[in-house]
Amino acid sequence: MNQAIRNSWVAAIALFALLFGAISYVQVVGADDLKANAWNNRAILQDYCNDRGAIIVGGSPVAESVPGSEQCGFQRTYPQPQLYAGLTGYFSQNYGATGLEQAMRDQLAGSSDQQFLDRVGQLFLGNQPKGASVELTVDPAIQKLAYDLIPDGQRGSIVVTNPKTGAILAMASKPSYDPNLIATQDPTAEEANINALLKVPGINLNQNVSGPTGELLAPGSVFKLVTTAAALNSGKYNKDSELPNPAQLPFPGISYTLPNYAGGNCYTRDTATFAFALQQSCNTPFASIALDLGRDAIAEQATKFGFGQDVGDRLKLGYAKGNGFPDNLDAPGLAQSVIGQKDVRVTPLQIAMMTSAIANNGVQMKPSLVKTLRSPDLRVIDEPKPETLRTSTSPEIAKQITEWMASAVSQGIAGGASVPGVQVAGKTGTAELGNGLNNSWFTGFAPANNPQVSVTIAMEGVDIATGAKLTSPNAKKIFEAVLNK
Repeated sequence: MNQAIRNSWVAAIALFALLFGAISYVQVVGADDLKANAWNNRAILQDYCNDRGAIIVGGSPVAESVPGSEQCGFQRTYPQPQLYAGLTGYFSQNYGATGLEQAMRDQLAGSSDQQFLDRVGQLFLGNQPKGASVELTVDPAIQKLAYDLIPDGQRGSIVVTNPKTGAILAMASKPSYDPNLIATQDPTAEEANINALLKVPGINLNQNVSGPTGELLAPGSVFKLVTTAAALNSGKYNKDSELPNPAQLPFPGISYTLPNYAGGNCYTRDTATFAFALQQSCNTPFASIALDLGRDAIAEQATKFGFGQDVGDRLKLGYAKGNGFPDNLDAPGLAQSVIGQKDVRVTPLQIAMMTSAIANNGVQMKPSLVKTLRSPDLRVIDEPKPETLRTSTSPEIAKQITEWMASAVSQGIAGGASVPGVQVAGKTGTAELGNGLNNSWFTGFAPANNPQVSVTIAMEGVDIATGAKLTSPNAKKIFEAVLNK
């Protein structure tokens, strides 16, 4: 064999190996990633006109396939679009899928490994493929209540969970949108609709996240629960500790001073117990704790509560991790950060998970949305059980913080969340944004001694009076609705 033939043979083998390797990667190694890519429409085109499984809440579909046209046998529809858009997402022929439509694509299409026998049975019977139904943990009455408690035109999020199981009972946000506008089979209308929606502030159609899971906000004083846990965990502080409570906290060498919260009774004492500091949401005691413990102690506790961390594999929605607790902080920056200001950013879901861990004796459960997966004949294919995600703090510390949160409702500025005959544990937060506007928060749970429900509310860009009306009093309505069921 001469050299030219030998070189050609080697080149041919190399090209064959390269082609074989590329095909193997696409079909085996990278198949799952390619299928999960929201911009990969090939999988959507493959089953777009099929009888896709329903997404069900309280026995009724919130996303379903109905008979379509001769060209496309089935059309995806959303019977309560605005209420559930942040969960279902949309299923579009030209713009891909988001939300649960994307995360549960294989199950809804009937192509998951769990549904192999169903596919075989449909093949032998000559039936068209049908997808499985996904039943959610969401309570429809609580979801509607939470959604209605956010005024139209107000950017806000509400997360309601069972802290013992991690099950999400409601997750609502505004502004919302109508997924039917994007699921239409009219491509001209679809393009016009999605372009119009992309111009609405607060609606993010291109990311697989909704407001509660994707909106990174300054948490304000609800972050003081992290600082409190770090203090108790350090061993340097206990329930009887007296904390410095000056009206202004100065810093050597600069003119800046950190002021105390002016909306409560912080000014009445030069020192404060943990109970009083949390009841009145005083700033300077927690800043003093952080300056004493140092940045790393606060950051470690924030990580244990899940800030900047994975939320587990049960949520089935995209989420923003955030950056955890900030690095490279000087003394004023650290003081501002531990009261939830400066560069601290969290999602409402992360605050809900922190609060649920306190409610659940320091154990954080995986947040979950899927209750059951059912075949077309309603047989249960999968019924996920509650799973622990991480341990955030000790039972003793969680119990002590619960006691102080309960006093913040019974004797402090979170009193709007109180429910007659029920001990409620809660904490408010106000993160200043400038121009008199704030992010206003409430997070808490009830009953304090045997938590059944955890509620986190975040209202964006409101004044003090509006925030006070939309957080603690609305939490009370949700507590009552859940506990009276």
